[in-house]
Amino acid sequence: MSTLRQMDRFFNPRSVAVVGASRKIMKAGHTIFSNFAENKRRGLFKGELYPVNPHEQIILGFKCYPSLLKIVGEVELAVIVVPAEVVPKIMEEAAAKQVKAAVIISGGFGEIGRHDLEEKVKTISKKAGIRVLGPNCLGVLDPRTGVDMLFLPETKVLTTGDEMITTPRPMSGPVAIVTQSGAFGVSALDYLAGKQLGISKFVSFGNKYDVAEPEMLQYLLHDEETGVILLYVESIELGKAFMEIAKEITIKKPIVAMKLGRTEAGARAAMSHTGSIAGSDMIYDGVFSQVGIIRVRNMKEFFDVGKAFAFQLPASGRNIAIITDAGGPGIMAADECESNGLIVKKFSRETMRKFEELKRVGKIPSFATNLNPLDLTGSVNSAMYETSAAILFEDPEIHGIIVLGLHHTPGLLEDFVDRIAKLSQNHAKPIVACDIGETEMAMFIRSRFDKFGIPAYSSPEDAARAMAALVKYGLYLQKNGSFVQYMKSFWDRTRSS
Repeated sequence: MSTLRQMDRFFNPRSVAVVGASRKIMKAGHTIFSNFAENKRRGLFKGELYPVNPHEQIILGFKCYPSLLKIVGEVELAVIVVPAEVVPKIMEEAAAKQVKAAVIISGGFGEIGRHDLEEKVKTISKKAGIRVLGPNCLGVLDPRTGVDMLFLPETKVLTTGDEMITTPRPMSGPVAIVTQSGAFGVSALDYLAGKQLGISKFVSFGNKYDVAEPEMLQYLLHDEETGVILLYVESIELGKAFMEIAKEITIKKPIVAMKLGRTEAGARAAMSHTGSIAGSDMIYDGVFSQVGIIRVRNMKEFFDVGKAFAFQLPASGRNIAIITDAGGPGIMAADECESNGLIVKKFSRETMRKFEELKRVGKIPSFATNLNPLDLTGSVNSAMYETSAAILFEDPEIHGIIVLGLHHTPGLLEDFVDRIAKLSQNHAKPIVACDIGETEMAMFIRSRFDKFGIPAYSSPEDAARAMAALVKYGLYLQKNGSFVQYMKSFWDRTRSS
């Protein structure tokens, strides 16, 4: 049986049994079974669905079975959400039922020192050939197949009586989330849903005593829905296998990794969280660089860079142009670019000549600074942004563009976003944007950029770091001779979506 087929059972099973399903709404087993039942009702989940609980007869209209062995039909995947002490018995039943895969949501194993219990479950599953995700995990979410193992309800009723979304499920999209931490994974889903960024797959490993990063990454390599992989890790035990598959992936799709446990205190916390040893941070730096993984240092950068790869092509070189309507933010972006190895050099003589001509005919202010950054000043309007951006897109010496479109200036209307977006569609050159502020207008401008596939950020430094990631990945692809191939696959994916 191929690894791809084995991993596919977690995302697209023909039949699922939820062991520990419950009618009690505060129970994790209720939420998980309810997720599947609702998605089946909506026509998303197309497999057979069985609740398993010896104390119930009917759950949400489905006949409930006292054990896996009492189910008449095939059970391809078992989702197990019972106390840890009961899990070995359930796994024995799963083995007798010839279940092919299991997700153990339950905690209380190696992460709290119960390695004996974990070993017992491992022995049963290995002998029966059952592939296991977990234990101590959130499992899988696939918005296309309706598989949803998150035991966290999408909505909660507040003490005021109002209902509020607390654990949103993002729409379908190109971003895969692979995480060792379930709690961080939920935060990622919340962030992506809030930013209107869709996911292809979500998988939480937990203690990962069986299925780990290498096999899951191999599956995502061949997943046509996945365009970028966001990887959160606290430890990687299968180093050689991880490096081999990561190197194969990164010439076809980017991997953005956040590896925690960099400090002694962080490493200690990582060990207590999942029961694993984090390892040397310098080794991870070297490994990630060697295989083309883009490493980020914090949560915000993790999402910012992932967003850039979801929307934009990598850059073919380091030369970056900055266009702004405010001098200070332009300097901030330039400083951050050069701190990250990018080049913000003076525009070519031909490009400066074109800007001088625009000044002469009154199409940009006569006092605009046109060296790089191009500062259109507070007298800017939408047409000035469009005309200037067109020149920068046409300059072959410029490999990427950062647009700082601060909305505060009186003559700048929101249609400058539409104008720049229309230009960008005709050029294979990455562009990122920034509008500073947290007012309704600032968020509107950023969301408008995002809507048109131009990732927008709330600070010049964030925009510069996102561009730096696009440059770093582009240079890696060129070094490995796969830049053109990636460009073609990116266009095919984004056009089809």
